Amino acid sequence: QVQLVESGGGLVQPGESLRLSCAASGSIFSIYVMGWYRQAPGKQRELVARISGGGITNYVDSVKGRFTITRDNAKNTVYLQMNSLKPEDTAVYYCHALHPITRRDYWGQGTQVTVSS
Repeated sequence: QVQLVESGGGLVQPGESLRLSCAASGSIFSIYVMGWYRQAPGKQRELVARISGGGITNYVDSVKGRFTITRDNAKNTVYLQMNSLKPEDTAVYYCHALHPITRRDYWGQGTQVTVSS
């Protein structure tokens, strides 16, 4: 069992930055593929960024060059640094953990990010 708790969301103006954090507990964090998803009103949830246990990263095209996903296995935490935020980045952001062998997955409760002038 894995528990995920996100933090760091908020209201910012276009062009500003935010850093989201997701603290994990309950299992061996370092083996999990960790991801950040987002869901805007009226839209489907989409994968924003993902990082493997070995540090390999993937990003959706719309955030490449602006967002960076990192992990600190010693702290059981994954981060999403979001720079040059745009209004279209407004969404609830969810942390996700996927066991690479069993494919069991877990979700956090979500944190709201609003980009507006």
